[in-house]
Amino acid sequence: MADTEPEPAEREPTGPEPQDGEPRDGEPTGPEPWESELTDSEPTGPEPGESEPADPEPTASAPDGDAAEPLTALSLPAQLIIAVAIAVAAVAAAIHLSAAFLNVSPPNTLTKRHGAAIDDYVYPEFERVWKLFAPNPLQQNIAVQARAEIRTSEGGTATTGWRDLSAQDGAAIHHNPLPSHTQQNELRRGWEFYVGSHDVRERPQGMRGSLSEQYIRRIVMLRLGREEDGGTVERIQVRSATTPVAAPPWSDEKIDTKTVYRTLPWWTVTSDDLPEAKRR
Repeated sequence: MADTEPEPAEREPTGPEPQDGEPRDGEPTGPEPWESELTDSEPTGPEPGESEPADPEPTASAPDGDAAEPLTALSLPAQLIIAVAIAVAAVAAAIHLSAAFLNVSPPNTLTKRHGAAIDDYVYPEFERVWKLFAPNPLQQNIAVQARAEIRTSEGGTATTGWRDLSAQDGAAIHHNPLPSHTQQNELRRGWEFYVGSHDVRERPQGMRGSLSEQYIRRIVMLRLGREEDGGTVERIQVRSATTPVAAPPWSDEKIDTKTVYRTLPWWTVTSDDLPEAKRR
């Protein structure tokens, strides 16, 4: 019978027993793997005592019936009416822009052939005082002058001297940083209106000619007034004094600077020619 070796007895620890909670030799000291996974996966929501924010209520969308209907949803007659209206507006805009362009453009074949029709459309509502390209600079000074035939207190008549209305406007504009448009343009544009609507014999050309005469009479009476030189104005006469601008000193051009007068016939003054405040 073979001798059996005795089993070695388990080695008992010689040190003090570890206290509860202290790690033993060979035991891991970190957190258990499953504890870390549970910690990471724990929800971070509010504490039981806290209230959660309420979900926003969905906004009610407008019903389909309130939305604007597309053009294709309209009936065929409605589509035709809209198409015709757009076409008419486009044609009218094209005609207006073309007439306005031709009115300010230099002379050309169209303006020479249809100039009267273009002017009838443009004037007076769409009139402009400028041209598309720079016109020739002024080469003459034009002064508008007027005189009156008055009824004196003795019952006779007398004729006043010529009053330079353009010089009065020039004096009002001179050294004035903000001159009025009336002082700058009323008399000048009125005279241009008259000249452009009368022939060389002072005969009016159509309705514009008659309107220009009324316009000139009212401007003159606005400047002179009903009473002039101690008498009552019964008739007025207007003329223009045109003086060519002299050539500059460095130019060899010879220009005759003699003043040329254009005298209009006498006009009888009526109550319609007076300012409203001075009518009797």
